[in-house]
Amino acid sequence: MPLHPLIESALLASSVQPYRELGVARARVQARAGAPGRPDVALAAVRDLMIPGPGGDIPVRVYTPLGEGPHPVLVFFHGGGFVVLDLDSHDYICMRLAAGATCVVVSVDYRLAPEHKFPAGPDDCLAATRWAAAHAGEFGGDGTRLAVSGLSAGATMAAVTALRARDEGGPALRGQALFYPVTDYPSEMPASYQTYASGYGLTQDNMLWFWEQYLETPAQGAHPHASPLRADSLGSLPPACVFVAECDVLRDEGAAYAQRLQAAGVATHFEVCAGVGHSFLKYADVLPEVDAVLATTYGWLRGVLSGPAG
Repeated sequence: MPLHPLIESALLASSVQPYRELGVARARVQARAGAPGRPDVALAAVRDLMIPGPGGDIPVRVYTPLGEGPHPVLVFFHGGGFVVLDLDSHDYICMRLAAGATCVVVSVDYRLAPEHKFPAGPDDCLAATRWAAAHAGEFGGDGTRLAVSGLSAGATMAAVTALRARDEGGPALRGQALFYPVTDYPSEMPASYQTYASGYGLTQDNMLWFWEQYLETPAQGAHPHASPLRADSLGSLPPACVFVAECDVLRDEGAAYAQRLQAAGVATHFEVCAGVGHSFLKYADVLPEVDAVLATTYGWLRGVLSGPAG
């Protein structure tokens, strides 16, 4: 189906320039300018911390929901193509997740390319997840009820963190919530890269530019920590909730990842969200279809994170 009229109008009214033309510094300014503001969501606390990481301290932002803890913990990784965006640009979704799923959200400001190329970002994300598990009691959380989540490139970080936690000694995760994930380096252009190459938000050229900034060489794209779809096995991973946008260059690889999870016996909730493009979550409280996705996510997170402490 075509794009929702409201999204189509918003895209037509925007005056964004291709990132390749802007360069890294100006691309970051443009991307941050387009991020939604903080929603009117009641939380007990929002605080910024610095935690130790493999390349130096990592900034994190901890969102604590109302109510008596300890609460389950969701470690969140922001989107932005491995290159742009930050903690501030994702307040809009982290606050909603904390309140809607009644969990502590730890949002991670992992190192960005091109200053810090692969695998700096995934290394930071695994370190931050392990920190959250070990220190959850310090911020009203229960580190034994732990999940990961992210949007776009942040969903890549979440998927890779789940793979590495499985393969590299934990921590134990109860779930992974992935929104329009990047799961595969486009060695061969999938159909969605061609069908939705431009005019739908994230363009084919911007996505290719992100990959150029992120990897030292194209050969790194075959590594499963860059392209989790290429992992030898997806078995024994935590339950997954995967949403992809119908009108998105990343649709096919996100769908392929969900299908491989299901084939590997991983309990997976998967939806293709009709009539929307990449980054559709920024239309929360505007489009009922997006609010429905969030409501499903809240319920799914409450389900996988419920039960006694481990």
